[in-house]
Amino acid sequence: MRLTVLGCRQGMPADGQSSSSYLVSTGSARLLLDCGPGAATALSSVAHPSELDAIIISHLHADHCYDLLTVGKTLLSGRLRDPERFPTLRGAARAEWPPVPLYVPNGGRAKLDLLASVFPVPSFPMLDRSFDVAFDVREYEPGDTFTVGDCEISMHKLNHSLLNCGTRIESPEGSFAFTGDTAYTPDLVALAANVDLFLAEATLEQPDVTTHGHLCAAEAGDVAAAAGVKELVLTHFITADDVWLAARKADAERSFRGPVHLAAPARTFDIRSSAGARS
Repeated sequence: MRLTVLGCRQGMPADGQSSSSYLVSTGSARLLLDCGPGAATALSSVAHPSELDAIIISHLHADHCYDLLTVGKTLLSGRLRDPERFPTLRGAARAEWPPVPLYVPNGGRAKLDLLASVFPVPSFPMLDRSFDVAFDVREYEPGDTFTVGDCEISMHKLNHSLLNCGTRIESPEGSFAFTGDTAYTPDLVALAANVDLFLAEATLEQPDVTTHGHLCAAEAGDVAAAAGVKELVLTHFITADDVWLAARKADAERSFRGPVHLAAPARTFDIRSSAGARS
């Protein structure tokens, strides 16, 4: 199992970094977790969207799902290729890729249809059908489980201003958990219990005292220690400043004694008993 960081920025892209988006790959499955602004570009450097076996969205804030429209239009674009108009272009043949399963929180389909309707293409109406042709949209509830390839996936309700579910993935190759966005809650320990790699947001410098719902790095370290995870990767950063990020890593290391890593675009992590990071 491997984690590839496509985007790790909180909110909108900045400093050349995309918003929240991660690719988890095993021998028989490729899963895209979240699809924030910039994710479609980052994904295109490692895979075509048609190669994905599923996309899982933690919650429907724009910085975690906005590029679904771009990915959908990419999947539809093959249907509109006319090789006669591009006689010397390699790969210009018409292509119809099967719909990619897209898991979103309950009520998400209506919101995504509304998003697609904002940018119509009257001359090519097929391009307006991301969420009924390009994707096979499947709404989930907290506690739902499903299987993709060799991956058993479970959705865990956490604590955010919109319904947010953490994603736990277990396969013969390893185990993995991702928080999405959440304030501290004891439910995080169950989400991450004994996983080989825990991908946790570390948006804040201090614990959240608002109702919005975000973690700081120290809390991520506390959860990792309590859950007995093997490795911790911090993500969802407000800055790319190396000094600030190093301080957040140190915050997590005060309570978690295992390896702590900082997410960065294109950074990969092999998820196994002796997991390590490669850039």
